[in-house]
Amino acid sequence: MGFRPRQQGVTPFARAVIVVFDSAGVGELPDAEQYGDVGSSTLPHTAQAVGGLHVPHLESLGLGRIVPLEGVASLPSPTGAFGKLTERSAGKDSTTGHWELMGVILDRPFPTYPRGFPADLIAAFERAIGTTTLGNEVASGTEIIARLGPEHERTGYPIVYTSADSVFQVAAHEQVIPVARLYEICLAARRLLVGVHAVSRVIARPFVGSPGAYTRTDRRRDFALPPPRPTVLDAVVAQGLGVVGIGKISDLFAGRGVTQSMHTHDDLDGVRQTAEAMRTHEQGIIFTNLVDLDSKYGHRNDPVGYAHDLHEIDRALPQVINALQPGDLFVITADHGNDPTTPSTDHSREYVPVLITGPRVRSGVDLGVRPTFADVGATVADVLGLDWDGPGTSMRVLLTR
Repeated sequence: MGFRPRQQGVTPFARAVIVVFDSAGVGELPDAEQYGDVGSSTLPHTAQAVGGLHVPHLESLGLGRIVPLEGVASLPSPTGAFGKLTERSAGKDSTTGHWELMGVILDRPFPTYPRGFPADLIAAFERAIGTTTLGNEVASGTEIIARLGPEHERTGYPIVYTSADSVFQVAAHEQVIPVARLYEICLAARRLLVGVHAVSRVIARPFVGSPGAYTRTDRRRDFALPPPRPTVLDAVVAQGLGVVGIGKISDLFAGRGVTQSMHTHDDLDGVRQTAEAMRTHEQGIIFTNLVDLDSKYGHRNDPVGYAHDLHEIDRALPQVINALQPGDLFVITADHGNDPTTPSTDHSREYVPVLITGPRVRSGVDLGVRPTFADVGATVADVLGLDWDGPGTSMRVLLTR
């Protein structure tokens, strides 16, 4: 599907604010069986597990119209436009999801390593960093740190692990391997992981504490591949506008198409920093990822924590909604699922929600089931008046007054 050119004479919007609720899927995709995700439904199952969600601001935008959610009303006249997006790309990881949102659709998934990484690859990595490694297995991050942390502290060897996703993760205690050195180690891995081993992300996983009480810190960093084709972010920058990436956005795009990056401590900080950026950046894109839903609760099969984080995010949303200006488009969406109620601790292949509002956006519009995440990028490009001919179909004709 191609981009529909902006209508002549229509005044562009000044700014798009996009917030990704990382992993907030709303039900299995038709091809979920190919990914082992039949039955996954992140938000509905989380709501059911906790006896209902309390998210009045998301409810008012139309969340309850997208999918039945215990505790969330299906309002007849929500204030936002609502629908759900279908992932067209192969895969179910954060990089794939964010790239597709911004107009890059992948026809093959990134490589995964269900039996760990090949011995020759690990040997090359160890030569590059000058030390032996521990692990090289598929594992939960918190579990492998708890299990191998004491040996890591004793030997100084970094811990390498992966998951069902296309990731090469390196964990290290901050007092054993300083964070700056851990980043260097991950960059060495990133340089090796190309060609057939071009994993989506190399992730630095620093932690602190003592045996039996290790905790991961917020100094995680993702080293992603650069997108293989231009994204909507690149188009924004080419037009001389700014792109503020909040959370792990810059990491997911390998820094490309991002003019300013802001680290976050948690999801509430992500919402706060989004509102703060809205006070200082009047044009372009403000693009935020709220990662804790995924990293702290989805991957740890914690529906109670997942629901609590949703409640806290919803409570903070007025900071952003009340800061919207007449030329703003505000989009809430997700990048994949991660159902905390299933036995799996990995991402799930699901539809994701899309909620759109702003002073010039018509309320109560049913956007339906969109055929690709890229409809978000096409819409943003359209309303900002960008020169963009990538995939996706703009929803502007449905949205604007």
